[in-house]
Amino acid sequence: MQQIVFQDAINAIEEAAARLRTLDQQLTAIVPSWSMAPVIAAYQAMRGVSFLVAVTFVAEIGDIRRFDNPRQLMSFLGLVPSERSTGETVRRAGLTLSGNRRARRVLIEGAWTYRYPARISETLQTRMEKLPKVARDIAWKAQVRLQANSKVKEGSRHIDRDAQFHYINDQAKAFLAADEPVISVDTIKKELVGNFKNNGREWRPEGEPQSVNVHDFIDPKLPRAVTYGVYDISNNLGWVSVGTDHDTASFAVHAIRRWWKTMGRKRHPDATKLMISADGGGSNGYRVRLWKIELQKLADELELPIVVCHLPPGTSKWNKIEHRLFSFISINWRGKPLRSYRTIVQLIAATTTEAGLKVRAELDENKYPKGVKVTDAQLASVNLTPHDFRGEWNYTISPKPKSRTRRRQIE
Repeated sequence: MQQIVFQDAINAIEEAAARLRTLDQQLTAIVPSWSMAPVIAAYQAMRGVSFLVAVTFVAEIGDIRRFDNPRQLMSFLGLVPSERSTGETVRRAGLTLSGNRRARRVLIEGAWTYRYPARISETLQTRMEKLPKVARDIAWKAQVRLQANSKVKEGSRHIDRDAQFHYINDQAKAFLAADEPVISVDTIKKELVGNFKNNGREWRPEGEPQSVNVHDFIDPKLPRAVTYGVYDISNNLGWVSVGTDHDTASFAVHAIRRWWKTMGRKRHPDATKLMISADGGGSNGYRVRLWKIELQKLADELELPIVVCHLPPGTSKWNKIEHRLFSFISINWRGKPLRSYRTIVQLIAATTTEAGLKVRAELDENKYPKGVKVTDAQLASVNLTPHDFRGEWNYTISPKPKSRTRRRQIE
């Protein structure tokens, strides 16, 4: 019985397919003698508009010039979203689903092809060969979409870029296997403090968005928050120092110091060394002399060697802290005006993830002047040992041995 029903369904499909082929043949033979044949050919220059779609559209719409503007045509097709406005309240719904259903159906089916990147296939190229240039230009314009910039070009690739990534990964794996702390550090962009727009949207009652200032021009007099983050890779913990002064190497290292005293030494009581993964530029860049001077002070305080591995130039987005900590902070405070330093600290500290991320944030009101000069003699005093591979990117700063004079003074 099932076989009979199944075979009957197959026969019905084959008969329908045969009827469609017959109709296609008849349309192909009749259309060239129709006065609207040039219009049908022009429509087929559009991506997704096959012969049958073009014929159906022309048969249902007729001469498109009878519509004064595109909105009238869209209304006839039922492709205009409905809207109800009362005073300041605006409610928008989906398509009206009124109008010519047959034409709307074939257009929607053809529109599916536009979800792919713009291109001209061989079939489309064949259709367009005998068409005037104006028709080809309109067809291509239909494939153009309003798009934002895409950050994909990273500039020139350093010859040792990939090798440096492998080196950082090998160093981090060795540290983690030995239960030694590995942290990723970086600065979040400076944020205006005040009643200013913050990018993103947040769920709120309809018609009740948060009111913020119209303008947010850069003004040196306006307070700005400088945030420096420390991400503990093995424990999935974050620390963020919210500064009120300048983003300098002193501020960056002090953030690491505060992380260690508040969170790090509790999580790593038996640590014998510390690894820091940092960008190649900024306040913690490999060329910044003050960064190395401040790390030397930190190594002396902690009495731990500090291994530093910088990411290759132009690869800051691959820093662990970017997608393990900063991205979730941005999500957490989206659409919320950063009206005060307290608000910023609270929003950062409230950041969590399903993977168990926990963040602690504190305000740092210390002064960090810019333009601090480091002499060659001061730089030479840093107990820095370059690694064999790319020593300018990879190095270890060890605690200085205590001098005899200081020992005598202590005694």
